[in-house]
Amino acid sequence: MTCMKPEASQPAAKGPNGLDYNPYEIMEPRTPGSTPSDLKNGGRVKANDVAPEGLYLPKYNKLTPHMRSPEYVQMSTAAAITLGITPGKMHRCGCTRCLNLLLTYPEGCRANCAYCGLARHREAERDYADRNFIRVDWPAVPMDEVVDIVARDAKGSPFHRMCISMITHPRSDEDTVTVLKKWTDRIDPADIPISILSNPTTMTRSDVQTLHEMGSDIFTVALDAATPELFDRTRGKGVQSPHNWKKYWEILMDARDIFGPKKFGAHIIVGMGETEYEVLQLVQQLVDLGGHSHMFCFFPEKGSLMDHLPATPRDQWRRIQLGRYLIDYGGGHVDRMTFDEAGRVIDFGLPKSEIDMVIDAGIAFRTSGCPGKFADDISACDRPYGDSPPSNIASYPFQPEAVDIRKIRHQLDMSRPGDTYVDGEEFENLDG
Repeated sequence: MTCMKPEASQPAAKGPNGLDYNPYEIMEPRTPGSTPSDLKNGGRVKANDVAPEGLYLPKYNKLTPHMRSPEYVQMSTAAAITLGITPGKMHRCGCTRCLNLLLTYPEGCRANCAYCGLARHREAERDYADRNFIRVDWPAVPMDEVVDIVARDAKGSPFHRMCISMITHPRSDEDTVTVLKKWTDRIDPADIPISILSNPTTMTRSDVQTLHEMGSDIFTVALDAATPELFDRTRGKGVQSPHNWKKYWEILMDARDIFGPKKFGAHIIVGMGETEYEVLQLVQQLVDLGGHSHMFCFFPEKGSLMDHLPATPRDQWRRIQLGRYLIDYGGGHVDRMTFDEAGRVIDFGLPKSEIDMVIDAGIAFRTSGCPGKFADDISACDRPYGDSPPSNIASYPFQPEAVDIRKIRHQLDMSRPGDTYVDGEEFENLDG
């Protein structure tokens, strides 16, 4: 039974708004505005009908080509750098070990999630293929070209995993199958395992079964919101969006049946107004079902309906990262943890020596996601700086070093005697 302690026992607040967490009442999205009828459903792109010419890099002052999946897919900037189709490098890391392929259409995603840069309400402002998502641009590339590059040396590829990210669109289910077949016809899933980031709103159980039979080995559902109320506020009726909590759980349970233990899971965004108790209860529920959780730190995405709101305070985020890791990998359980009246973790329910070992190992504070080839608790999907700038890292896309651990301990209010940390120290002591 979880014991609730007085709020006064919590260390002094260090986050925005004088708090060390983001409470529900301040995390209210803006109401979506109306879109002129001629700009709805990709009207501008379809009216101009510019033919694509290979790689497309988002340009905000140029007519966007008429590109569609399955012929075209988008990928993160980090994936494009790793694939070798665009130049660049990432701060302190070798880009990414996961090739994220995002379905793309002029009509874009027909959902309107409040925190997402791809949301439907941006139709008048920016064409779909030009919208930012998890803080970066997503170049569009012919799917055949992607397969050609990876198939040259799949066994030696820097990618530990490929993930197809579906969107809410009438063709999403059918085209996901086509994209998957294009990949598996030439690349063995044993060399590069495949994940599906699903769109439950348009899916049936038979769709889940088909994707498993075709070679994908992990299936995830982006719950994102930790409670039904928060889901409806940010992904459902509250923002004129079609998603439904019950439907998402229906497909998640189908994935549990079809993909099996440790091969299904859910994304959760921390800091949108849920309590730490609520999010760790959800993590525990997923583990009890045999699944896993992938954690994201809320960041006010430019152009989203929540871009005016504060990012998740680092102290709240570190407590959740640590709690989630302990539940998933460290023998922890939410029922043995202690929370205060605001639902914040004040005791993780394990001996201090065990907590110290987990903190010092650093893995708990790395990006969480589908596993790669190193270890079950080290994600292939490292999403470099997808939820924070490099100057204030939320999810570490690399193994934290000593200076990073000191900063993490400082954020957790768990510094050791004699430890000192000064903001910016990692930039002073490490090559950028």
